[in-house]
Amino acid sequence: MTDLDDVAALTATRFRATHAVGGRTPSPPRDAALPPGPRWPALVQTVALMRFRHRFHPWLHRRYGDVYTVRLIPGSRPLVMVTRPEHAKEVFAGDPEVFHAGKGNAILGPIMGRHSLLLQDSVDHKRARKLLMPAFNGQALKEYADLVTDLARDEVGRWGDGSSFRSLDRMNALTLEVILRVVFGVTDEERLAALRPRVNATVDVPPVVLLGWGYPRLQRFGIWRRVVENQYELDRLMYAEIRERRAAPDLAERTDVLSRLVRVGQGADASPEDRLSDVELRDQLVTLLLAGHETTATALAWALHELGRHPELHERTVRAVAGADEHDGDAWLEAVLKESMRLHPVIPMVVRTLMAPATIAGHDLPAGVTVAPSIIVSHQRADQHPDPEVFRPERFLGQNPPTNTWIPFGGGVRRCIGAGFSLMEGVAVLREVFRDLDVEAVGDDVPLVRNITSVPRFGARVRVSRRRG
Repeated sequence: MTDLDDVAALTATRFRATHAVGGRTPSPPRDAALPPGPRWPALVQTVALMRFRHRFHPWLHRRYGDVYTVRLIPGSRPLVMVTRPEHAKEVFAGDPEVFHAGKGNAILGPIMGRHSLLLQDSVDHKRARKLLMPAFNGQALKEYADLVTDLARDEVGRWGDGSSFRSLDRMNALTLEVILRVVFGVTDEERLAALRPRVNATVDVPPVVLLGWGYPRLQRFGIWRRVVENQYELDRLMYAEIRERRAAPDLAERTDVLSRLVRVGQGADASPEDRLSDVELRDQLVTLLLAGHETTATALAWALHELGRHPELHERTVRAVAGADEHDGDAWLEAVLKESMRLHPVIPMVVRTLMAPATIAGHDLPAGVTVAPSIIVSHQRADQHPDPEVFRPERFLGQNPPTNTWIPFGGGVRRCIGAGFSLMEGVAVLREVFRDLDVEAVGDDVPLVRNITSVPRFGARVRVSRRRG
């Protein structure tokens, strides 16, 4: 077990060891022939890509076609974006030794840590994914479902008849409880109270902080310093939880994700490579937190808002929950969730950084270039999703759209390990909401960039009422 006597030193080491631009990433030649793109300063393009993504992505597609290049700070680094499913396939099916996702996600390194599944590549990623997979297989998901349902029932039970509220706030509160109880396995209320504000502060990181990771000196000032200080405190709480979990007398019986990961490689013939260290556990838990908390909450909030805008879809959802739908009820609820993720992408793109030259979409790209299928554009292509602006869950009922046209979880060997957990959680929550409630949307809503994610600008406001009889 890692010596945790000086947790602050571990946190400081992480901030020194991770780099927002991916560490030892090859630098592409300045005169490399790349697809067309804006000639604006890299800072302007970076701000446009991060802050105004929902208008910038479609504008780039209209202006430059299916493949285009954006320049990012620091260093005017090239990002080549693709929008066609066959081009996304080339990226997702690329050699993992060449197409490094960890380098492209490096902006999250100071928070997630170098052992994060999102930041690892090659053999390190393969090992970590192998160790984590048993905690997310089908049997494990079934065991989590009852607790998720109980938490959803408790949350929905607090909604007053006729009350109006920001559904995003309530979904964030609920998915946070799921993370803390089902993933972290924390049940003590005092510890939950200590963790909640630290976790929320970690999730609620504005884009300017992410941009600032490219300039480590900023960490001593203002908002960047507050984020760093919060990380020190969250690390202290999480390492303490890991230490106590390893020593828990009921470890063998516990079913939360952390306990399952602690038990990995406990066999007598297991080697150190077969188990996760305390630092690795911390990094993976934070990864699951950032990847699985706000993303699922946002998809659920949009789903509630859309169902509240369409009476016919609302009624079909009520019938599905009551078991009166011609299709399996959970299949309809999952289709609703998937369509919410299609119409309202939470993440704008999937990134891979080339460690060697590769040909993508007919372009010979040098090492050091980052390639990125645009989720925003892919989900709005009328040739793949007819009437793409219409909320139509039937697209996913009994079928899936063509491969690589719906990519909220990425693709290939890097497809999100928590995809099944997210869908299970979303179905459980929708089931509990529509078991006894009617939902009506209050006003319209549009996406707002929060950090690497996008959320409903006005919180996807809804009004709920208890169904009589």
